[in-house]
Order: sequence, then structure tokens, then C-alpha cells
Amino acid sequence: MSRLAAIDVLDGSRLGRLLQRIGYPIAGVAALLALWWLGGVYIAAQPDLFAFTRFAPSAALPAAWGLLVSGDLLNAATASLQRIGWGMLIALVIAVPAGVVVGLSEMLQRATAFPFQLLRMVSPLAWMPIAVMVFATWDGAIIFLITMAAVWPILFSTTFAVQRIDPLHAQVAHNLGAPFLGRLRRLILPAIAPDVLAGTRLALGVAWVVLVPAEYLGVTSGLGYAINDARDILAYDRLAALVLWIGVIGYLLDSIVVFFMRQVSWQPGN
Repeated sequence: MSRLAAIDVLDGSRLGRLLQRIGYPIAGVAALLALWWLGGVYIAAQPDLFAFTRFAPSAALPAAWGLLVSGDLLNAATASLQRIGWGMLIALVIAVPAGVVVGLSEMLQRATAFPFQLLRMVSPLAWMPIAVMVFATWDGAIIFLITMAAVWPILFSTTFAVQRIDPLHAQVAHNLGAPFLGRLRRLILPAIAPDVLAGTRLALGVAWVVLVPAEYLGVTSGLGYAINDARDILAYDRLAALVLWIGVIGYLLDSIVVFFMRQVSWQPGN
């Protein structure tokens, strides 16, 4: 292969990688905006839906910028992120140790399979009346709902990861006299880290979806409260802008977890 041909191949591969990394996402966003714009055109053409015309990008995008520069978005997002942070932290503290213990014991796996699956299938929002009765503050109730949404994906991912550890590795560590804490730190936790983070990613997505209706409770801050307030005052451009920002913030949170997943991944090239 000549030098010019090699350069052409190299340039072509670089262009392909650039297209995959930037071009395709841009095309996806453009398609989404086009569908949004077409939806706005359709709504504007319907006399019965005239009140909802400010859902269109022409009104919602300026409102989204206004939320950002005014600081209203930061105030609402800060409250929501604090609740998500506490809920996810509590879920991790509960689910990871429980998943390790259950994964190491076949007896516990059999004993907990049905009750855990039963509780997992209950919608987190179904716990709302109980949360309101049990917790003294609205924030406590919301954090409980987020925890209930997040704990199960992490628990099951952790249990499954522990079960997948090669028994020979555990046996070798035991034969070499490694104490349980040593095996936990050097064998179990590194082995399950990718699966725990995968479960955390799934849990974060579920918790982020639960957050908005959970914040319809008696709080006066957060993204869910802001959406409810915008609906009550018929500020549909602001409501659409908040929905947009919720999606953007959720995507950024997911990207953070994906970054950590790549750090602990055993797959080459990640």
C-alpha cells in the first residue's frame, strides 16, 4: 500500500469515528427537534388545542434559556439532585452489602427470591401513602420513594455478580488463608464492580423518573414542583422547557455513571 493510500485509509477511519461520535448524535437530536416542531405545527392548526401552542420549540427553547440565566433552573435542580443523591446513596448502602450476602449463600438466595421479586414489582409510587405517614418531613418521604425505586436494580445486579465469581478463585483465596475481609476487598468487590455500576445506572434511570411525581408532594422546591407550578399557572412554554431540562440533566447523570463503568470495565478498548 502506498503512502497516499495509507493516509486516505487513516483519514477515512478518523472520519468514520468522528461521524459515529458526533455526527450520528447530532442527526438524532435534529430528528427529535423536527418531530417536536411538527408536533407544534399540528397543535397550532387545531383550534381546540390552541392553549397548548406554547409547547412548541419556538416558545419552549427561549423559556429554557430564561430558566438557565435566571437561576431558577439551578435552584430547582439543586433541590432535586440533593434528594436523588441521598436516595441513591441509601440504596447503595442497603443493596450492595445485602446483594453480597445473598449472593454468597444459596440458602438465602432461595429464601429471598420470592419476597424480593414481590417487592420489586410494587411501583415505588405505591409506597407514597406509607411514606407520608411514616416520615415527619416531605423530603424524607421523597427520599424514601427514591430509595425504593433504586434499591432493587442494584440489589439484583450485585447478587448476580457475586454468583458469577469463579468458585476456583474463591477457593484459591481461601486455601491461601485470606480472611473474609481480604477476599471481599481484593476479590469480590473488584469482580462485582462493573455489575454494581450497571445496576446503579439502571437504578438512577428509574429513580430519576420517579422523582418528578414524588415532588408533587408537599415540597416547595425541585423540578417536579416547578413543573406542577408551571401547569397550575398555564405557563406551558415553561413546562416544556422544564421537561427538556429534566431530560438533559438525566442524560448528564447517566453519562457520569457510564464514565465510571468504563473505568472499571475489563473489556479492552473501553
